[in-house]
Amino acid sequence: MKPAQGVNASYRMFLKAILAFTILTPSVGYTENPKPDVDAPATVAPPSPALDSKAQKAAPTAFAAAEPKPVLRWGVGDGKSYWIPAAEVFSFDFLLNQINRHFVDSVAYGSDLSSIRDNLHSKWVVDTDPFAVNQFMHPYQGSMYQGFARSAGVGFWGALGYTTAGSLLWEIAGERTTPSINDQVSSGISGSFLGEPLFRIASLLLESGGGRPGVWRELGAAAISPATGFNRVAFGKRFDGVFRSHDPAVYTRIEVGASINSNIHSNVNLGTDVNGEPILQSIKQHEANIDFTMGYGLPGKPGYTYTRPFDYFHFQFRASTASIFEHIMSRGLLYGEEYAVGQNYRGIWGVYGSYDYIAPQVFRISTTAASVGTTGQLWVSRAVAVQGTVLGGLGYGAAGTIRASGIGGAAANGSGDRDYHYGLTPQGLAALRVIFGDRASVDMTAREYYVSRVAATESTGQENIIRADISFTVRVYRLHGITLRYVESYRDSQYGGQSPTHQSIGTVSIVYSFIGQTRFGAVDWRSAAAGGP
Repeated sequence: MKPAQGVNASYRMFLKAILAFTILTPSVGYTENPKPDVDAPATVAPPSPALDSKAQKAAPTAFAAAEPKPVLRWGVGDGKSYWIPAAEVFSFDFLLNQINRHFVDSVAYGSDLSSIRDNLHSKWVVDTDPFAVNQFMHPYQGSMYQGFARSAGVGFWGALGYTTAGSLLWEIAGERTTPSINDQVSSGISGSFLGEPLFRIASLLLESGGGRPGVWRELGAAAISPATGFNRVAFGKRFDGVFRSHDPAVYTRIEVGASINSNIHSNVNLGTDVNGEPILQSIKQHEANIDFTMGYGLPGKPGYTYTRPFDYFHFQFRASTASIFEHIMSRGLLYGEEYAVGQNYRGIWGVYGSYDYIAPQVFRISTTAASVGTTGQLWVSRAVAVQGTVLGGLGYGAAGTIRASGIGGAAANGSGDRDYHYGLTPQGLAALRVIFGDRASVDMTAREYYVSRVAATESTGQENIIRADISFTVRVYRLHGITLRYVESYRDSQYGGQSPTHQSIGTVSIVYSFIGQTRFGAVDWRSAAAGGP
């Protein structure tokens, strides 16, 4: 993809995200009114169904049905096809090429038999496309491949084959430019790690209405996973079955707010004249943002198992007026097992796959990684629970500052027209949520990335990036709450004989939170005597 396409597509995606949130909002967080408990004493008032239903206590769920009712046929008989998604991936690449050829760049996308033959015999490179094109648009393109295959009944690992093949087809035949290694990773692997949560969120929305999905659920699912929506419309009853979630414990939050104070510390010179007056970085104050978070398959749900990739995942998306896509982060359990410690702790551990895209105004970081770690929940008292995740792994990442590309023909942290740096990226994550009954929660997350010199585009460059956030949420009325949040992002880089650069940006925000569950996602497996449902 080329710059013009990436910029225009980003705004279209921003509008699509707002549409998805609009459609989801009426559906998220509510449960059906529970039937009266005939065994309850007459003197005990029934709990408020919107706040304290049995379904929420037993298994937090994001959508309307207390227990999702699957629409059968997904992946069974005619509900599964290998040929249809193969044809769709080919057709998608062909149509994308034609649109770009006629409306974006007739030279770059004017591929023919000669260019295909050349690309088949070319040495693969690391390209110089803009950061957002390589690190967001290519993963989203790969998520379409994933959605075509998954909604046609193909399993996760089979769908990964389609994303890999679709990306390879695009690199060889979709463009005249030399095939790039970074695009193959971004579309082929990142596309699966992004596309799988989108497919599952769309499927859970379709599954949760207590019967066949209505128009609003169909539209919402199509906005979240367009490939899924296309197959449901184009093939009718053949693909009208819905992927079976097996009723996971789910926690969702939708937030709308704004920053009330931001500060920046940076020694980066934006000027292109090394002998001229330095031009220091600045940031936009009082940015508005919307945020969606889902934890799916939270540990501790009785009877729920982790036999399929992404039976547990955590997905976060934030759009802002300052940087359009402030972050998109997805991590899911690829292979692992459940475990328990005593009566009050339940967890899962194993190998996780992740895709992160973070762009806090002044720099960017994006990685695709495999990590080893654990996710669990501990009841520390009858009403207080602690949830957490710890991961450590290795990925392929890209990072750099936001500045004019190139000083004297070479950017300060990239080569030629690329103002960012690729490299093998060790990374770690620690996340913690403390839940105080149904009234409040404290969330803390810290991430660190080291974009190294190994397998790097610049063998003398390295970057260390840390991002930490802490938020305090109080439920004010029913499922409505207020959140105070602080986010700090820090970047330290060193390139060859140049002076080290240091950047940090801190932001305080206040937001309205629409909380999917009144117990903030706490999963309760305990007996009634121990404080459980």
